Amino acid sequence: MASACDGCAAAGNCSAQENGGCGGEGPASFLEKLNEYSSVKKVIGVVSGKGGVGKSFVAASLACAMRKKDYSVGILDADITGPSIPKMFGLHGPAVGDDLGIYPIETEGGIKVMSVNLLMDDEEAPVVWRGPVIAGTVKQFWTDVVWGDLDYLFVDMPPGTGDVPLTVFQSLPVDGVIIVTSPQDLVRMIVTKAYNMAAIMDIPVLGIVENYSYLVCPECGREIPVFGESHIEEIAGSMDLEVLGRMPLDPAYAELADAGLFEKADNIHLDKAAEILKSL
Repeated sequence: MASACDGCAAAGNCSAQENGGCGGEGPASFLEKLNEYSSVKKVIGVVSGKGGVGKSFVAASLACAMRKKDYSVGILDADITGPSIPKMFGLHGPAVGDDLGIYPIETEGGIKVMSVNLLMDDEEAPVVWRGPVIAGTVKQFWTDVVWGDLDYLFVDMPPGTGDVPLTVFQSLPVDGVIIVTSPQDLVRMIVTKAYNMAAIMDIPVLGIVENYSYLVCPECGREIPVFGESHIEEIAGSMDLEVLGRMPLDPAYAELADAGLFEKADNIHLDKAAEILKSL
């Protein structure tokens, strides 16, 4: 009986054949080639098991933190249908290109950003694309964008474990992921889903960041757990992971993001995460 790999090879569409085949001795590799005019030392995925936990906020904060340490930094906005990174930094397209590829747009502080919103005539037009087209766009952000020389490329992924996270894990040489979550009751399931997907794809999990951990009372300074008591230490411990930060609800951050001035935010709550990234 012919193997599955024999079948797709006969159809001429099995890239795994070059690496030993689906059932061969070598592992199948679907890594895409980085744009030839680019060099990226570390690729860091920022993931979550569900939406609405502040994943883009964490990705942007980490990018700002590493840029302030004089590293060259980029953000690949892989949340194709819900891009928010350009808005946070006050960036507008169109991104331009030439024979070498497409050029990311830089923030005032020098962070290079590529997002579908920087390629569209109307930033508010919905992206009504099917999964394969979205996944193909994410690949092009790796193969066709002239990133130049980067120390860190942060990939802001859409929530969940669908097409795009799978495409990123298979197509980009991801050095590690940071899981973003919140203190709500279903947090264990959310973290576990993201953790298990990374494990299946053999991607290291660098740690967990909890967002919306508490609200600081403006009158007395007391920390109020708006979304319930945190269990992140217990959950992280059960998976042998580090908690890299617990971030409060802070209206000042939201105001800066809405104004496109996010680089002015000083997020001290992710110092431990920045140190982990420096050690990679």
